[in-house]
Amino acid sequence: MQLNQTHDPDRRSWVDSANHPGTDFPLQNLPLGVYATRDNAAPRIGVAIGDCVLDLAAARDRGLLDVDDATAHAIREPRLNALMALGQAASSRLRRAVFELLSTRNPTPALAEECLLPVSDARMQLPAFVGDFTDFYTSIHHASRAARALRPGGELAPNFRHLPIAYHGRASSLVVSGTDCVRPSGQTGPDAAGPVYRPCAALDFEAEVACFVGPGNALGVPISLDDAASHVFGLCLVNDWSARDMQRWEALPLGPFLAKSFMTSVSPWVVTLEALAPFRTAPPPRAADEPAISPALTSAGHAADGAIRIQLQVSLSTAAMRRQGRAAEVIARPGFADQYWTLFQMLTHHASNGCNLRPGDLISSGTVSGADVVDSGCLLERTTNGTLPLRLENGESRGYLEDGDELALRGRCEREGYAGIGFGVCAGAVVPRAGGRQP
Repeated sequence: MQLNQTHDPDRRSWVDSANHPGTDFPLQNLPLGVYATRDNAAPRIGVAIGDCVLDLAAARDRGLLDVDDATAHAIREPRLNALMALGQAASSRLRRAVFELLSTRNPTPALAEECLLPVSDARMQLPAFVGDFTDFYTSIHHASRAARALRPGGELAPNFRHLPIAYHGRASSLVVSGTDCVRPSGQTGPDAAGPVYRPCAALDFEAEVACFVGPGNALGVPISLDDAASHVFGLCLVNDWSARDMQRWEALPLGPFLAKSFMTSVSPWVVTLEALAPFRTAPPPRAADEPAISPALTSAGHAADGAIRIQLQVSLSTAAMRRQGRAAEVIARPGFADQYWTLFQMLTHHASNGCNLRPGDLISSGTVSGADVVDSGCLLERTTNGTLPLRLENGESRGYLEDGDELALRGRCEREGYAGIGFGVCAGAVVPRAGGRQP
């Protein structure tokens, strides 16, 4: 995807907060999301700019957005699916129109200002109706450490270096950032008293990056690697909450089920692939002794810029920290560009058997972890399955998450010569099940 005027770092917005250093949402980002307000529960599509949200339908009604009829109809929908289905040409035209509207070069900003509201007044929703959710397993650092942590002597699965591994997740339990995570219950292994459902004692997070599918493909028609980017609408952050004690007992032979399906948090703002163009980079090189990549999963174009530089940050706030007036503690900073398989390879592999992907489907990377254990994207790795607890600055320790813990995932893209952009936050707090009710 080529750079254009919307990536110009010297352009500024008349929305002052969009020009503040370190903002996630400068003029060069313009992520899309869905929100409601206290006074109007009807979902609306908006664009984040600084600490404000632009109501796209309202801007169109005032004649401020020059977009075609199909796009005008799509931005009035309660979710982003219709816009996703139109493809990148339509979303790119919308991006340029919004960019010019919010730019200081707009001669009549007062009209557009009527279409803004503070983001603090927006009640964010899931950005799309997700028909299908697929969670991959693409960090070699995570896969290696997790295998050893879950089962002594565990090794990296032999197929990991040959293809992107995934499982079909549960779309119905996808929730927007800010939703509490109710501690799940389930069976965790043989019990002398017989099978018992008990509260999870090894609740974990997984820091992930996901993409929303754009137009998608017809059943039976695969997607080539060089065409994969045209089917990626945009990216978001994901926390795939995981019950490790339940996972160990149930995962063999068919993979995760109840250990994953109870809840997955999604950040509300979708950063378009076009906004991420300055941050594309070459995927990590493979060692000479590693298996050759299938021709279907490699190309010259992908080798040049198939990865995306996103720096993730995971923060933990405990109940004790908040009582002490302490800020949340950063516990990991993994980089997304280091994944063994890229989002484009995941999408291509997903459709390689003819599986049809639809607008709004969510494809997640699996846990993003760095080479150093301190940059593990989950506690399973960081604490070696709870046996080496993480020591926090206030003297507390965590093998796994406890009730009252608040977990926040952030992502940011930086490159010299370009405006830095971010994803906002994907957050959730762990709470006990009401009344301690068990199955």
